[in-house]
Amino acid sequence: MTALLRPLLRQMLACAVLVLAASPAVAQISFISAIDLAQKNSPKVQAAEAAVAKAQAALQGARDVYIPTVSGGSGLGPPSYGFPLGQPSIFNFTTQSLVYSFSQPDYIRAARAALEAANLSLKDARDAVAEDVALTYVALDRDTQRQTALAQQSGYANRLVDIVQERLDAGQDSQIGLTTARLTAAQIHLAALRADDDTIADEAHLAHLIGLPAKDLTIDSASIPVIAAPTDQPATTLPATSPAVAAAYANARAKSEIAWGDARYLWRPQITFAAQYSRFASFNNIQDYYLKFQHNNASAGIEITLPIFDAVHRAKARESAADAVLAKHDADAARDQFLEGRQKLQHATSEIAAQAEVAMLDQQLAQQQLDAMLIQLNSGTGDPDKPQVSPKDAELARIAERTKYLAVLDAKFEMRQAEINLMRQTGQLETWLKSAAAAPPSVSTTTP
Repeated sequence: MTALLRPLLRQMLACAVLVLAASPAVAQISFISAIDLAQKNSPKVQAAEAAVAKAQAALQGARDVYIPTVSGGSGLGPPSYGFPLGQPSIFNFTTQSLVYSFSQPDYIRAARAALEAANLSLKDARDAVAEDVALTYVALDRDTQRQTALAQQSGYANRLVDIVQERLDAGQDSQIGLTTARLTAAQIHLAALRADDDTIADEAHLAHLIGLPAKDLTIDSASIPVIAAPTDQPATTLPATSPAVAAAYANARAKSEIAWGDARYLWRPQITFAAQYSRFASFNNIQDYYLKFQHNNASAGIEITLPIFDAVHRAKARESAADAVLAKHDADAARDQFLEGRQKLQHATSEIAAQAEVAMLDQQLAQQQLDAMLIQLNSGTGDPDKPQVSPKDAELARIAERTKYLAVLDAKFEMRQAEINLMRQTGQLETWLKSAAAAPPSVSTTTP
């Protein structure tokens, strides 16, 4: 008996494997995992990281001018005819370094300010990517709920068309009523198609941000952290700038230091150190032309240079000064734009929150009216003089309730969108994201 069951079991197991293999794998990504992947995959963040590395190297180079450079060479050649030209060194070493310059400390401070600007720009780029992912993620959450509600509403609209058709056949309704019902169903179908387009676009955008294929990519709505209710914070408690504005001011400081260093170039001494060692050859007849010849030769000394007149450098100093003034004005303009935008966003967030509350109350009222209508439909009004509730009225009430529910979804999404934008403007975005990182980020793959 066992021998007979074994082939059957093997066949059933093979079929199960084929079914599982044919089932598409669904990749579900959490909220914080999507942000982490996007920040690692973003070209803007990678470019900002490269800018930080470049600024670090520039600062190191500005400091290293005080470290002596060492180079070696050789002047070997065939025996010369007549007086030897040049130094017939077998090998030689040369070293030199800057000892003192009035301008170099300014250039070092400029490089340090440029590094600060690069780090602030990196933080701004990471915040921008995180904001983009967060908005796309909550948009997909809204899209999923909207598709479900539209599918329910479409079912109610189709039943309404059937009911009105039956009433028309029974002489209880008109052709206008049927056309109206069909128009309602067509409008809902069109809204569903547009919602599908929005979902596909949001899925493609999220997939592009995180660097994963959009096919079979799903989100985990439960992983979205709760957004605290917006509060009207006084202006004194809010940050005066954003990372982007702070980076603009750091860049302005860097240009100002460069301009100051260029302006102090003329009429300031520059001190450099230089040393050289050479091992001379004797096959080049050089010993025949000098009274005292020796193979080993070395020299060292300090060179002091006083720039007196340099028209090119003077023009360069004027250019640097103008560039510093321009960077300062650009930073001021960025600051003013940031403060005005944040103030407008604060007021808009409060207004959107009020609109969301109105939409929720409107939907609750529609749900209560629908519940009361269904009770009347099932049990009657109890009063023959009052109009009775018909199945057509019930379907119309269901459609109206779903319409109000869709308005609630849109209002909640707009409120979430405004709150996320405001958190970035007030410097609270990073804190909010850290609250979502309580659980370790992971990308899970399951089969339905």
